This record gives sequence, structure tokens and C-alpha cells, in this order.
Amino acid sequence: MLPTLLLNKPFRVLSQFTDPDGRATLADWIDVPGVYAAGRLDFDSEGLLVLTSDGRLKARLAQADSATPKTYLAQVEGLPDVRALDRLEHGIRLKDGPTRPAQVQLLPRAPGWLWRRDPPVAPRAGKRTSWLEITLTEGRNRQVRRMTAAVGLPTLRLVRTRVGPYALGTLQPGESTIVDQ
Repeated sequence: MLPTLLLNKPFRVLSQFTDPDGRATLADWIDVPGVYAAGRLDFDSEGLLVLTSDGRLKARLAQADSATPKTYLAQVEGLPDVRALDRLEHGIRLKDGPTRPAQVQLLPRAPGWLWRRDPPVAPRAGKRTSWLEITLTEGRNRQVRRMTAAVGLPTLRLVRTRVGPYALGTLQPGESTIVDQ
């Protein structure tokens, strides 16, 4: 069995190994044959990506209905009020149906360990930003971004920090590590 890898996927890298348009891919960061991403992170999202050759593990982590918790840091435009946080926690009705309840915490600031993004986030003039920690138990396409937008808080930066038992830890963008299964 090949290893399971944890990668801190950099901003503007595809969660696949090839791209006909020549954009940065996992192949630019991972040189281990036979591993595939267990789930995905959008091109413009950052953070933890689990890569494995274990089909069962991949399915358990990636399937939208698997209930595997995934935790994100979201820098949003605006300051959430109690109603917005309550809606996120109890579930949002999106075009593809209602979301499951989420755990949501308003953070006082960006975590001190978080790296600077290149290019940096550029909020609109006069707009304040806030940081949320959001844990979901489903994984729909662009779900965190769609949920925060639905409550009037567009996501400007999204960093995944945990997938099930796997945590980003101290990995910097582009760094990976092998973990025991």
C-alpha cells in the first residue's frame, strides 16, 4: 500500500495532477505515484489536502454524505451578527438543498500561525473583514463560500485546517508529509 500524504495546498493550485490550460497542479508539489486527492479544494482555496492510494479512505473522506468533519478558516467581508452565525450553525438553504448544521465560531482575528497569502487579500475600500472557523460534516461544491454568501458575508479567503482525523499542523504552503493510516 502506498502512503497517505498531507499537503498544504497553496493558493491557485488545482486539486488534480494535470491541467490542459497549464495552471499549477498537484504534480508541481507531489512526486509520489499512485496517490490521489481525497476530495478537493478549489483553485482559490488553500490548506489541507489528503492524498492517498487507499480507495476506502478516499471515499470515506471525500463523499459528500460521509459525515466526515472538515474544518475551515474563512476570512469574510463584513462583521457577522448573531442572526448570521445562527443561520450558519443551523443550516442554510442553498440551490441544491439545505445544508447540515455547522459548528461556527467568530474569531477575534486571524490565527497567529496563519501564513501570508501571495497575493494578499484585498478587501473593498471601507469594508471590514472577519474570521470564522467553520466545521462541516458534508462537502458540497464551494459549500463554505456559498453558505457565507447566503448570509451576506462573502468569503475572501478560505483555508482548510482539518479533514476527519488529519490536521494541517505546521505545514507551510507547498509542504507535505507522510502519515500512518
